[in-house]
Amino acid sequence: MKQDIGVGLIGLGVVGGGVARALLERRDYFARQVGAPLVVRRAAVRDLRKPRTVDLPPGVLTDDVVSVLEDPAIDVVVEVVGGEEPAGSFIRAALKAGKHVVTANKELIAKQGPELLADAHSRGLDIMFEASVGGGIPLIAPLRRDLLANRITSIRAIINGTTNYILTSMASGGAAYGSALAAAQELGYAEPDPTNDVEGYDAAYKLAIMATLGFRTRVRPEQVRVEGITALAARDFRYASELGYTIKLLAIAERNDGGIVARVAPVFLPQSEPLAKVDGVYNAVQIVGDLTGTVLFQGRGAGADPTSSAVVADLLDLAHSIVLGARERKYWGPEGETPVLGLDAVETRYYVRVTVSDQPGVLAQIARTLGEHGVSIAAVSQKEADADEKTAELVVMTHRAREGAMQAALREIAALDVVAQVSAFLRVEG
Repeated sequence: MKQDIGVGLIGLGVVGGGVARALLERRDYFARQVGAPLVVRRAAVRDLRKPRTVDLPPGVLTDDVVSVLEDPAIDVVVEVVGGEEPAGSFIRAALKAGKHVVTANKELIAKQGPELLADAHSRGLDIMFEASVGGGIPLIAPLRRDLLANRITSIRAIINGTTNYILTSMASGGAAYGSALAAAQELGYAEPDPTNDVEGYDAAYKLAIMATLGFRTRVRPEQVRVEGITALAARDFRYASELGYTIKLLAIAERNDGGIVARVAPVFLPQSEPLAKVDGVYNAVQIVGDLTGTVLFQGRGAGADPTSSAVVADLLDLAHSIVLGARERKYWGPEGETPVLGLDAVETRYYVRVTVSDQPGVLAQIARTLGEHGVSIAAVSQKEADADEKTAELVVMTHRAREGAMQAALREIAALDVVAQVSAFLRVEG
């Protein structure tokens, strides 16, 4: 029996500080749950002079990462610095030194997760990464264990709190994108540089992780087709509401006959859909399995406290295994290379907003162009007219169609003499 479990931290920011504080303040409770106390041996930071949110025992704080990686009294290394490097090098060094790893690093796990997990498995070690997706929402553990008996067919998720807050503001208050983003930044929900969030890259990393686990194949971030929210206009939210929809940035991975399609994009969701009711900074993930049917996970997907909670939960799980003398869990890695397909394989309905010349016969030309590509119109309405510019705005809702056919039709529509521009194009899901 081990007398205690040594923990080394790499990074002591808001998440790392929250983890350290929980381990110190709840030491006795955690010891009873695990069977041995968890002791923070070392915590590596870049700047020793920077003020900290937690008071560590003397000698714990260091600016030498190697001292964490090579300390024989440390059983588990917790990496919370983020980014692909140097975090990847730190984790590989920790594994080489015989230490288990807990990480919250979505980018690294999305890009290198299967390789790192295989390396850990070959050494009788484990990497836990619950905090990499969905903050405090339990997602990774269910995908690695509870849903293992299922053949998963679909993963649909609102998985970025920043964009969900912005879209909720635009939907409920009629705010323009720029003012909604500024409000999110003022409240601390958006970074000063929000690119990773608003362009969909953060959601793509998380979707790649979930799809890799759920479909038992390798889905790389660059295979996820990504569209951001920066081009959305307030009027699209108004029209969506009139039609019975709301707009959400949805991360979707689905099986079809030829493989898997993974995509992140703003979409129209029927207001009756459970995901359409997920507002503000909350996240939700809907998974469909052949045995379970549809299951929904929902909660706070970001922030220091939920993420710290997930990291500590992984730590306790690992510590309990160490106390019992158990090897790592079975590594359920990718079973093969299922093709990851492009958007041409998508079939759904579409919303299109077009600025056209305000004259007779325009709708007939647009309808004929869509029809030539096998796309039929479900509904159409004229929304606004500009007498000075002699233009009008048409909103078109289609029946289900293949993405490739729709894109070809849109290119031809944009080239029509009577069309000023295709102002908006969103898929309709649900």
